[in-house]
Amino acid sequence: MRILSGIQSSGKQHIGNYYGALRQFVDLQNRGDEALYFIANLHALTTVRDPAVAATLTRETAMAFLALGLDPKRAILFRQSDIPEVTELYWILGTVVPLSNLDRSHSYKDKLARGISADFGLFAYPVLMAADILLYGSDLVPVGRDQVQHLEFARDWATKFNLTYVPGYDPADPTGAKTGKPGILKLPEALVQEATAVVPGTDGQKMSKSYNNTIDLFGDEGEVKKRIMGIKTDSTPVEAPKPGDTPLYQLLKVMVPESEFPAVEASWRQGGKGYGEYKKTLLAAYHATFGEARARYQALQKDPGSVDAVLRAGAERARAVAAPVIERVRQAVGIER
Repeated sequence: MRILSGIQSSGKQHIGNYYGALRQFVDLQNRGDEALYFIANLHALTTVRDPAVAATLTRETAMAFLALGLDPKRAILFRQSDIPEVTELYWILGTVVPLSNLDRSHSYKDKLARGISADFGLFAYPVLMAADILLYGSDLVPVGRDQVQHLEFARDWATKFNLTYVPGYDPADPTGAKTGKPGILKLPEALVQEATAVVPGTDGQKMSKSYNNTIDLFGDEGEVKKRIMGIKTDSTPVEAPKPGDTPLYQLLKVMVPESEFPAVEASWRQGGKGYGEYKKTLLAAYHATFGEARARYQALQKDPGSVDAVLRAGAERARAVAAPVIERVRQAVGIER
């Protein structure tokens, strides 16, 4: 099985990235499957327009992967921008993408609703994401629930490409097991980590760089404490039971070790402690979970050359995986190389 996923380098990595994606990535590398993980720095250009900031965030995202336990010997880590084939497939795939699909993209409509300008990069974002997925012949794609639509788009567009360019292709038999006519572009499956696919932010919305409601993984210790102690709560009295639908409760459920959470929950339901005490519990869980990774991150900050070397080697390996796919695509559409 080949696993493929990526993370945007559009901001500092936060605990939502960890519980929704990065933790899963590290776990999956231990299954023995072939895993490719990329830093989506081309996608990030839709929001990051300062070149120095873009370069810094790309390296910091790579450092986050490595600090949290990604092993370059067991998984391929690379920059999206180091793979020219992805932008080539982006254009070729885009020639068969229905405009109506892009119009109904949840992500696009959500960003417009939040006042982000409707430029081409934002509108065509799902096509580049599909190219990322399809270029490597991926079998499984770890995604959050909010990204499932993009994977469905990728499958639909791969099917349309195959129908257009593979004579005898049958969508009911995409691997060609019966017809002997497999598609050029493989149809991947989504792998959603349901329990923690969406992590609440400090204001109760989904934790997102766009909402400025994150708790950074590798941020300044004082700022992390400020963010946690500033989590939005209601006016429930200290002595009263606390409601279970608050961002603080949901974050405790995510971060407190499974063996310790029942005691925290019992106290929460019983009443007698103020929200400030539970915020201190969350802060302690944060440091217990990420203390070692934060130390590794600080070590990587002092050795950026080693991070760049990992990314260069990863790009070479990723391009080798992509080569046979893009070659078949070129031949199918009549592009000579």
